[in-house]
Amino acid sequence: MYTNGDIVVGEVIGTAILILFGAGVCAAVTLHHSKARGAGWVVIAFGWGLGVLAGAYTAAPLSGGHLNPAVTVGSAVAGGTPWSKVPVYVLAQMVGAAIGAVLAWALYYAQFAANAEEGKAQPTLGVFSTAPEIRRPVANLVTEVIATVGLVLPLLFFGENKGIGIGQVPGERAGVYGSGINVLLVALLVVGIGLSLGGPTGYAINPARDLGPRVVHALLPIPNKGSSDWGYAWIPVAGPLIGAVLSGLVHQAAF
Repeated sequence: MYTNGDIVVGEVIGTAILILFGAGVCAAVTLHHSKARGAGWVVIAFGWGLGVLAGAYTAAPLSGGHLNPAVTVGSAVAGGTPWSKVPVYVLAQMVGAAIGAVLAWALYYAQFAANAEEGKAQPTLGVFSTAPEIRRPVANLVTEVIATVGLVLPLLFFGENKGIGIGQVPGERAGVYGSGINVLLVALLVVGIGLSLGGPTGYAINPARDLGPRVVHALLPIPNKGSSDWGYAWIPVAGPLIGAVLSGLVHQAAF
């Protein structure tokens, strides 16, 4: 059983790494005067997947490496993570996501400044959070629900593999992953979700990944940054949580 202190440390650090990589690749591809500008969606999908890999492997020995309230809630519904630990996980993930977003802004500070130059200004929210290509709330919500089921349900089934994983001793499960190699498989799964399911809404599939950086975007002194789009912000929170509950219920029915 992970202690509350270990959960906080692991999830803050792991989620910060995830968002640093994820927001970083979005900044790299979209901001002016970045060497990766225009590299495209495939690069973004792999950047986020590798962020999951780095963050989850880092956090796994301490907290199991959830990095995502949807993963935590899905695991709790499936009977894995104790419900008493869910608020600790979620709070740590939100803090870590905010820290990661600030680090990505600091790393690309010069590019954000150049982005605000006359004739080049563009909204910057896409570096931090998601937005739909077609704004239809019901369709956007359904997209996030389905995409999150595509993440959480396989992850829960992966967790039934009882190998020896990161931070695991013989006879114990390695958190939600089951075995260490499954962290790599989940990272590749996130790449696949980005490539296959991410087109309509940008695949938040993680309330902390979207809400934490959105708050940071609203607070940071970014010139000409544009709106933080709070009217849409509930969808990348509600959709993944609904998908997580559905995934947990399917896992419970199967096992």
